[in-house]
Amino acid sequence: MKKLGILVNPIAGMGGAVGLKGTDGIATLKKAAEMGAKPLSPERAKTFLTELKPNQNAIELFTAPGEMGTNEALEVSFKPRVIGRIQKNTTADDTKNAIKSMCEQQVDLIVICAGDGTMIDVLEVMDQNMPIPILGVPTGVKMHSAVFAVNPKAAAKITLQFLWDELPLREAEVMDVDEEAYRQGRLSADLKGFLLVPYEPSLMQGVKVGSPITADEELDREAIAKRIVEEMNPETLYILSAGTTVTAIANELGLKKTLLGVDLLQNKEIIKHDVNEQQILEILKKKRDCKIIVSPIGQQGFIFGRGNQQISAKVIRQVGGLKNVIILATPFKVSTLDVLRVDTGDIKLDNSLKGYVRVVTGYHETKVIRVE
Repeated sequence: MKKLGILVNPIAGMGGAVGLKGTDGIATLKKAAEMGAKPLSPERAKTFLTELKPNQNAIELFTAPGEMGTNEALEVSFKPRVIGRIQKNTTADDTKNAIKSMCEQQVDLIVICAGDGTMIDVLEVMDQNMPIPILGVPTGVKMHSAVFAVNPKAAAKITLQFLWDELPLREAEVMDVDEEAYRQGRLSADLKGFLLVPYEPSLMQGVKVGSPITADEELDREAIAKRIVEEMNPETLYILSAGTTVTAIANELGLKKTLLGVDLLQNKEIIKHDVNEQQILEILKKKRDCKIIVSPIGQQGFIFGRGNQQISAKVIRQVGGLKNVIILATPFKVSTLDVLRVDTGDIKLDNSLKGYVRVVTGYHETKVIRVE
């Protein structure tokens, strides 16, 4: 029997689709709920556990109580060993206590369904306990850390390979993003430490790599922006994703874009700033010709599912899928990528987005890259 611990942060990622860029703090969580945000972690945890079901008789599963793991395990027919206690409104202390209990049980691997913030809590505990490997199932908004699998199914594959095929371990970066600064359009990320993770590079995401602040990089962005602006149709609604490469389009038009949010542009004017999923869907009801403009995250390669959850699976379907997605990346960013990735939470949609796509890399330049 292999011992596996699983911990679910039930509120991770709730701020994404509603445009709040995270759920740190009671006030932000309350606001997210008022805006109709839905928990993401429980479903992603169940997707992960469902992939393990063929091996469940060989796995002794340890879970935190209730919504922090036990509920999800029971829903997919596991019979977990419940350890510890949690408060009615779960806190960081509940996370830390659950991790301590799993360490005491000497589990072989602890799987965390959460985002960067929870991994900071895990790091604090693991610095004081035995070095048990950690694996993240991505359910947060930003997820700059390198401890996460690319999606829940990939996490399940890594888990099985580690438990029975003895994957090697490596130290992976845990990053902390200042959410308040992030909401104000400033990206402030610090390296907080390292956690041991199973090493399977094709199924793990890397730490986010930012673009260099150089004159060449700026010129590359300007060249891409000039091309996109020249090709724009005044009748088309453009959904502008987050990031500096997409922001260069607004700069070319003399407009101010929400750097770390999603804006809507038509006829070379921004018609709405910092929109959430529901606002996008409402406007899409009235628009026939729509396109999404997005740039991948450096090294990680995600075009959807990291930091732009406002552009949800529903939005992508409504727009018409990959044929109406314009992907931009400077030559430097392309050099950090092997593939592009999507992780919308909708497996059927993600599969439909697979294939080769053209990425605009300059004024007269494109490159074909594969989407996984």
